[in-house]
Amino acid sequence: MLISENSKGATDMREELRSDSWIWVVVQEPGVNEQFLGQFDESKNEAFIPAFHQKEDAQQCLIKLQTEKGKKYEVQAICYGELAKDAAKNDFMIFILGANGEILEKLRFD
Repeated sequence: MLISENSKGATDMREELRSDSWIWVVVQEPGVNEQFLGQFDESKNEAFIPAFHQKEDAQQCLIKLQTEKGKKYEVQAICYGELAKDAAKNDFMIFILGANGEILEKLRFD
């Protein structure tokens, strides 16, 4: 079951993002060894994949995300359903972020 928490902390069922909705993520080492760029909030003990509704927001926010020196990063579109499946399988949440890194929505899979 997908549970969505908006920026005000309210919990509700998420209906706006469908499995075939396109969203934007940052991919580390695009190509052969690519993987989604994950983040970890130590203060809340939350592992998440940052995702964005707009490509421009992802590109602007990339400089605020934790990355590894020497690795290549690229913003790519992905179907929400594919990302959600991979996130759930690897115990990650998905955080929908704005251009400045603000959390618009937290999506977790229970």
